[in-house]
Amino acid sequence: MRESLRRLASDDAMAPRSCSGRVRVELLTGDHITIDVARKASGGDLLDAICDDLDILEKDYFGLLHVHRSDPRVWVDLKRRLSKTFRNEPWEVKMAVKFYPPEPSELNDEASRYQLGLAIRRDLIECRLNCSTITYALLASYVLQAELGDREGRVNVAVLTEHRAVPLQVITPDLEDKIDELYRKHKGQTPAQAELNYLENAKKLAMYGVELHSVKDSEDVEIELAVCAAGISVLRDGLVMNRFPWAKILKISYNKRTYTLRLRSSEFDEFETHVSFKLASTRSSKRLWRCSVEHHMFFRYTTPFERAIKSKNPSPVPIRATPVPVERVSGWPRLGARRVSCRRTLRQLREPTLCVK
Repeated sequence: MRESLRRLASDDAMAPRSCSGRVRVELLTGDHITIDVARKASGGDLLDAICDDLDILEKDYFGLLHVHRSDPRVWVDLKRRLSKTFRNEPWEVKMAVKFYPPEPSELNDEASRYQLGLAIRRDLIECRLNCSTITYALLASYVLQAELGDREGRVNVAVLTEHRAVPLQVITPDLEDKIDELYRKHKGQTPAQAELNYLENAKKLAMYGVELHSVKDSEDVEIELAVCAAGISVLRDGLVMNRFPWAKILKISYNKRTYTLRLRSSEFDEFETHVSFKLASTRSSKRLWRCSVEHHMFFRYTTPFERAIKSKNPSPVPIRATPVPVERVSGWPRLGARRVSCRRTLRQLREPTLCVK
């Protein structure tokens, strides 16, 4: 018996391993698809495959989420092999928007705008994005106009739930009446117009495109840090207590459970200021640091090569789209380590002469 088990284990060890891995992807619509990728594929390869399947051209705004222990919102490292990120197959990820554009109207790709709208609707449904009753009604009316066209029947709970237009827990008879009234006023709008109006109103919400992280201040009071396109904000009980725009931040660092911001001195301060926060674990601290650095890179970073091209050669020169490394640049704040990187920055996406798609 023991000999046969030994032989069986030996046969399994000699059997060729599968050269591909199976990934189960939850889309922003709530549907699931399965994609087979090479075992040596990176997170970026998987994201490219998903975007190609959905005809998304502006891929750099998007990312992939996976559940890590008790944290449901951990970003997949796009430069790391999937086989090193996950253990058991099928690997499960969620499609998500990682960098929310400050001006959605600047998105050139219709598929990207549609996916951004779906991401905002998911944020509303999952209560990561809150708004007033009238705003809920306005956004829901644009969703119905985009998906159903001109109003024909009465708006009810079943219609709102089917199209994920508004969180179920906020639906009331008064809200239904308001949605029905606003929906009637959108008559004649095309789906593209309704989607754009939805995005233009959603971008005005205070928590639009925000990544929240739970921390404690110097007095051990539980607060939240919100990382977004404009910078980092401090929230307490849902209210913004302080804002640190990217232009004011000189350095972002972490040491074990402590996350620190070094701030530029203002006209009223003679010296630089250091603000520190405590997190639950070193892993959480590193995750917040990484999120901050990547957002700063995407929304603020300009490579030296881009600046040289713009200053010395004003004529359009195509530049290949290469990952933007974090490096020490003279005159630019040092915000992170060389290991962290992103693909193309917002500046590269807005100026087609700076990169080739």
